[in-house]
Amino acid sequence: MSVSGRRIDHIVLAVHDLEAAARFYERLGFRLGARNRHPWGTDNRLVQFGSSFIELIAIGDDPGMIPPHAPGRFSFGGFLRDYLQAREGFAMFVLDSADAKADAAAFLKKGIGDFEPVFFERKGRRPDGGETHVAFTLAFAMDPNIPNASFFVCQQHFPENFWNAEFQNHPNGATNVVAVTLTTEDPDKHAGFLADFTGVSATQDRNRTGYALLGGRLNVEKSDEDGGFTGYTIAIPDLTRQRQLLSTAGVPFTAEGNRITIKPEDAFGVAIGFVSGG
Repeated sequence: MSVSGRRIDHIVLAVHDLEAAARFYERLGFRLGARNRHPWGTDNRLVQFGSSFIELIAIGDDPGMIPPHAPGRFSFGGFLRDYLQAREGFAMFVLDSADAKADAAAFLKKGIGDFEPVFFERKGRRPDGGETHVAFTLAFAMDPNIPNASFFVCQQHFPENFWNAEFQNHPNGATNVVAVTLTTEDPDKHAGFLADFTGVSATQDRNRTGYALLGGRLNVEKSDEDGGFTGYTIAIPDLTRQRQLLSTAGVPFTAEGNRITIKPEDAFGVAIGFVSGG
């Protein structure tokens, strides 16, 4: 089986109330970083793992900061604002990049992204409260047949300032995002785009179409509903401990075999799975 040289960098979960979502993720057993602000009008809080992270994101106090949509420019804030007008949930899927400018050129050549790469930098906070500097370049791709899902790659310019073992020490022991789920009426219709974005062709696993990534997988499931990302899976070392944690926190879940699942209606519009691993 061919495996992409890319890993899941992060997933972007759009919510209306960032602090309410953060409190919910703390109830799930995650440790969250401080609130950050983007120059395009959004605020976020992060849940960091060994080589991936969850980005909880909301529109900030000044929607006027959001740049308009324009040819050749992807409006990060504009996409999220439009997404949140219809739903909360899993809005963006992100792979890692060693050279986002080169990836943007490759996406243009493949016909999956005619967008200028986006560079930005901001101050971050270490676990001890001290200030640090982080910077990123993003390269975007879009499938016009999945308008409510965005895809991009992220190049970290100062990874030593971003990744921190203390932030990755979660009460539930979570280690990484290991899978994401995309639903669509016709998985074959998007095979070319997804192969160009991930760098690998689709394979079949347990009757599901998927794309094998470094340490993870993008699963594509057939659905009668509008296409989009619907869920993700986290690896944790102890499912029994996680069931106890969720029960104590009063979070509804189901447990079957080697998996715990929280339904989208109980988790800000996205299905959350926990599997044994790490």
